[in-house]
Amino acid sequence: MRRYKMMMVLVLAFTMLGTNLSWAQEETTSDESPLSLNVDLMSRYIWRGQDFGAAPSIQPGISYSKWGFTLGAWGAYTLNNVNTGVQEADLYLSYSINDMFSVTVTDYFFPDEASDYNYFDYKDKSTGHVFEGTIAFNGTEKLPLSILLATNFYGADARRMNDDETVGSIQYSTYAELAYAFKHFDLFMGFNLTTPDADKGESGYYGDSFGVVNLGISASREIKITENFSLPLNIALITNPQKEKIYLVAGFNF
Repeated sequence: MRRYKMMMVLVLAFTMLGTNLSWAQEETTSDESPLSLNVDLMSRYIWRGQDFGAAPSIQPGISYSKWGFTLGAWGAYTLNNVNTGVQEADLYLSYSINDMFSVTVTDYFFPDEASDYNYFDYKDKSTGHVFEGTIAFNGTEKLPLSILLATNFYGADARRMNDDETVGSIQYSTYAELAYAFKHFDLFMGFNLTTPDADKGESGYYGDSFGVVNLGISASREIKITENFSLPLNIALITNPQKEKIYLVAGFNF
């Protein structure tokens, strides 16, 4: 509970700071639509070093941005019906300060379409939702280094075990990531900052020990289709040293 309160205080503090800074993000101009629609076609859905579905994935998204705030929904749906329980439907609210800093609260949800799931179950011990708070530095033109820190503060996070072997509170699983954009490619490294107690039978949300869980390189290019239309192609080589896994992922963005 204390870490939950701390996260909410940080979110509120950054929001209040942004509203008072003279260099806060300007309002969207009248000739730009605040509504954004997109869809990604990915050969596989790899998120923070974890494989979701072991199959191609369709990932639609919709968002609305105004006054530095963005309210959005994002999903991921595998094309392999054998892998149930790996579909995803998320909601998020973020606030950006001059495009350099941002705070985000995300509601992750993973519907199991093989069962009669209840999206509106928000009870602590039974919900399928995971609420996460994120603080990010998005880098600048002169310093293309991005830093992300994310903590689960409610819901279906990995659980602590009490000394009497009963299930305790959530672990507040925390993930950190560093990424640097070079001219032709990006490098990234993600860390699991939570250490489960294996002696009590605990397992982690990102990994079963402290360390690197997401390491790789990514690149993108535009494939020209017509004079007025190009198709963005993204390719990433991703490894999870903790799980000793490797993935080569490709995707198109629309």
